[in-house]
This record gives sequence, structure tokens and C-alpha cells, in this order.
Amino acid sequence: MQTTFPRLMMQHAAQRPEAPALREKEYGIWQTWSWARAAEDVKLMSCGLAALGFEPGQNLAIVGDNRPHLYLAFIAAQSLRGVPVPMYQDAIASEMAFVLQDAEINFAFAENQEQVDKLLELRESVPGLLKHIIYDDPRGLRNYSHEGLISIERLFEFGRQYAQQHPAFYEQSVAQGQPGDVSVILYTSGTTGRPKGVCQTHESFIRAAQGGVEVDGLVPADNIISYLPPAWVGDHLFSIAQWLVAGFTINCPESAATVSIDLREIGPSYYFAPPRVFEGMLTSVSIRMEDAAAPKRWLYQKFMAVARRCGAEILDGKPVPFTDRLLYALGNVLVYGPLRNVLGLSRIRVAYTAGAAIGPDLFRFYRSIGINLKQLYGQTETCAYVCIQKNGRVKLNSVGEAAPGIEIKIADNGEVLVRGVSVLKEYYKRPDATAEVMDAQGYFHTGDAGRIDHDGHLHIIDRAKDVGKMASGAIFAPNYIENKLKFFPQIKEAVVFGHGREQVCAFLNIDFEAVGNWAERQGLPYGGYVDLASKPQVLDMLAECVAQVNADLAAEEGMADTQIARFLVLHKELDPDDDELTRTRKVRRGFIGDKYKVLIDALYAGRSEQYIETQVKFEDGRTGMVSATLPIREAQRYPAVAQAA
Repeated sequence: MQTTFPRLMMQHAAQRPEAPALREKEYGIWQTWSWARAAEDVKLMSCGLAALGFEPGQNLAIVGDNRPHLYLAFIAAQSLRGVPVPMYQDAIASEMAFVLQDAEINFAFAENQEQVDKLLELRESVPGLLKHIIYDDPRGLRNYSHEGLISIERLFEFGRQYAQQHPAFYEQSVAQGQPGDVSVILYTSGTTGRPKGVCQTHESFIRAAQGGVEVDGLVPADNIISYLPPAWVGDHLFSIAQWLVAGFTINCPESAATVSIDLREIGPSYYFAPPRVFEGMLTSVSIRMEDAAAPKRWLYQKFMAVARRCGAEILDGKPVPFTDRLLYALGNVLVYGPLRNVLGLSRIRVAYTAGAAIGPDLFRFYRSIGINLKQLYGQTETCAYVCIQKNGRVKLNSVGEAAPGIEIKIADNGEVLVRGVSVLKEYYKRPDATAEVMDAQGYFHTGDAGRIDHDGHLHIIDRAKDVGKMASGAIFAPNYIENKLKFFPQIKEAVVFGHGREQVCAFLNIDFEAVGNWAERQGLPYGGYVDLASKPQVLDMLAECVAQVNADLAAEEGMADTQIARFLVLHKELDPDDDELTRTRKVRRGFIGDKYKVLIDALYAGRSEQYIETQVKFEDGRTGMVSATLPIREAQRYPAVAQAA
């Protein structure tokens, strides 16, 4: 289908003008935009931008939480053959400055006062940028009189006037758009070095969306909740591309704090979240069950054992003994159904996770309670669309088969190579970087190490640059071990080391809410994160978690040498503001290794504790120091379990 996003918007408005396109919860009440209203808002925004001087080929920065006008701003820029450039709403000023300069931004659309303040500050420090800033939420901005700063309502007024003066302008502009035009520039998370602007076309995202819609049978009646950063490729695929292809309704929550409440109110039929969100949900379930009465805990444990035994198989329609099927049906009434309802997933027909590897244990938990959770594999450079898991063909340890329109092969060095409909056009102003990842045959080099099994399923081992070898020669895949650790609700983040070493050591972050809840029930007083993380009782509990992971590794072929020998709990949470994580919460392994070298040395030197002092950044931009003497623990290890021939 030769089309563009603005033409898809116009098509929905013509064919189903009164159907709901977007909803937004404001002051506790859901407000609805029909397709006709959404299309009219896009037209007025486009004409307003044209009146301000926005021209084809220019870039529009977009920053804020999930809001209808923010999503419509994407389509407005594209209607003028311009390019939207979303930025992470929690990014600090220096990160924003890089994107604004790299993409040569003169026009920006900001959600609220917080984002406007950041943009105005950057405009002062970087002359020549940001001539026009449009804001959506006027609260707190009444007395702002900065040049070039206008409200969305004022933009609409400009748009109405411009449309009256140029009645055929908007339709002609949309008609001039081509499928091969760049539709968005998404900046990579920058796990190594500066982020790069990934240029994707209308055609690449639309073809990727069509593949997903086809595989899962998505229809206009479907509902999703849009709460992930709009600058993330996953949200762009689901909340822009698939929304405009399938014509379902996207729902914007009132705030980040109300997402779980709004999720239960909406009851989406289609849901997407990175593994960290599913990890957080499981942690909240674990906390609730720990606080529950003894009979409830017994019931939960009893039926979760049944679910682990046969739930995933029942979901896939595989044969299961009659007794187990009967027990599972009873568990569905007493435990699984109420649990899905509490999570806001009671109406889910299909759910996806992507953005990082998900541990098989976490994956099995959700499928075992009847949630059709599947994995999507891809990168920003491939519209988050390379592999997709099809109903009835889900493997817990694979990311699925090649998606429609995609070819996959494994290079001689084990790297996953991808060619097909979703591959990037180029990196913005970086032909050198484009040439590094695209080969002469048109394959994109993903940087992931993997293998393809006899069923055509792709198994990701780890990032190719992170996969190494122990001194013993055993393959060391840190992400695989980290995911096993993060399955425990007490562990929020983990970073393991072992390449070229005799043994594996680990940094852990506790989940402050989960461990704090446990400490309160134990009558254990604590004075904050640092104090709680260093309590001997907490370290004992974490040692049990590490021991369970080691027992699993000992039972897996070739993994016994990668058991964790020693660990410590960091004195602070790893944070994107401190450059330890990307904005999508991926570990910046090399940076952490350099920053905490003294701790790594202490782990491998056999010390029992180590003092460290670390600079941290606060939300208001100030810096400070956090210091602590960290205890180091030995972990219980197990002999390798003999594998059956």
C-alpha cells in the first residue's frame, strides 16, 4: 500500500468520522477525540505551523508525556513533509541540547511548563535554535512572554486563518508526501557514545505495522493504553504506526502515577510494555501476597504451582492431563482471573514485551496465568520489528520467527543480520555510521549475538559486544544471568562481570519498595536506601536469591562455570541521570565498569568490604556525593548437573 501517515489519518476520518481515535483522562474524566476531530486538529496544527514558517524538510522537536495533541503533532509535521523528532521527557538539559543541535531544531512542541522551562533555558545557552516553542498545557505559563512562545490554542487560531487564506494548501501538502519520505527521526539510547538519529520512512513503519496487525488480527475495536515514552521506538510502532494502520483507539493516562488505575479502567485488549514494567507488576503482586492472610497465601502458592506446571501449555492449546486442566479451571476462578483483574489485564487478547531480553521465568509467569504475552524483537533501526511470536508457536527462550517482510541470517561471528521492510533509511547526517551497520547486501548488523533453531525461531544470546568467555573457556552472557536475578522481586537491577575472569561477580540494586515492605514486616528499622541495602538480614535474603540462580545455572548445559561467586549491593540505584542507564533503562555496562572499578577490584581481590564515594545528580540539576562502606558476600555455588545423553 503506497501511503503515508497523514493520508491514513484522512482515510479514517472519511470512513469512520465518529469512531473514537484517542482518549485522554483529565481531572478524572475520559475525554474522546473522534477520527474527524483528530484529523481537523492535525489540519489546523499543520496550517498553524505553516503560518509560522515551518517548511518541508524541517524538523519539529516533540517533548512531553503521552497526550493527544502530542501524538497529533507527529502527523501535523508529516503533513507538511517535515520530520518529527521526539525527545525523552525526563532527559536532562545536556541530552536535549545534543538532539536539538544535531537535528537543527527551530520548532518545538512541548507538553507543559516543565518542558518549556528546559527548552527556554537551552535556547539561551545555544543561540540560533528554537525560534518557535508551542505548548499544550497552559498551567503555570500565563505570565510567560518569551519571544516565539505560543499556546496550542494560538496555533489553532493561526491555522484557521491560514486555511481560510489558502483553502487548498493542506490537502495539496498531504498529497505531495511520498512513502519513501523520512517520517520520523528517533535517537538511539546511546549505550555507547553519543546517540544517533535513526531516519525511518513512512513506508518502513507502515509495513512494520501492517505485519503486526496481520499476525495478531488487530481491528478498530481494539483498545491500547499509551504510557511509554513517545521518543521510544516501541511506543512509535504501537501508538502511531499500528494505531493509524489498524484504526484502534489509543488512551492517554492522566499521569505516570495513575497508569495502573487507568489501565484497570480502560481494560485494554492489546498491551505493550518493556520487561521492566512486567517485572514491576510481578513485584507488586509479590508484595501484596506477602501482606495477605495465611489462607490467601496458601491458596496463591497452591494454584501458582498448578499454573507453572500447565498454564502456558493450556494457553497454547497443547494437550494437558484432565486433572491439571480441572485444577487450572478452578485456579482461574479463584486466583488467576482476580489477579489479571488487579493488574488491569483482564481483557487482554494479546500483550507484547520488547526493548530488552525478558527472563524465561518472568515470561512463563504471565503466560501461566492466562495472559497471552509474547515477545517482539527489533531495534530503533528496524522499527522494533524483526521477529514476532505467533499464537500457538511461542517459545519461552526465543524471540520468535522472522516477521512478515523480514529476512534474518546469522553471520560467521554469530551476529544477527536483518534485511527487509523495516530497516532504517540512514542515520541523520552520519553516512559513516550508516556504512558501519549496513553491508553491501542490504543487511543491517544488529550487534546482537544469536542462533536460529530448527523451527526457524531466533534465540538471542546477548549483545555481541557483551558476550565473552570465562578464563575456563565457558561462554559468558551477562544479560542472561542478570535477567535470572531480576526475576526476584527484591532485585531491581543487576550487573554481572566475568569476561576473561576465573569467576563471575555481581552488583545488585534492591527494589526499595519490595525490600522495605519485607523489612517492615520483620520489624527491621532502616533509615533510607543506603541503610536498608547494607543490612545483614537483607544481604542474607539476597544471598538466597543468588544461590537459587546458581542452582539453575548449574543445571544448564555449559553454564555451571558462570555461577556468581561474590556479590555486593550498590549504595545507590543505577540512574539514567547519572549516565549509568540509558533513557530506556538499558545498562551502560562499560560506563559502570569504569565508574565503579574500585568495587570490581574489591570483588575480585577477595575483600570483605569496600568504601566508595560517588557523585550523583539530583532532579533539580544540583550534584552531591553519596558514600558508604559496602559489605561483600560470598555466594553459594553448586556442582554442574550431569546432562542426559
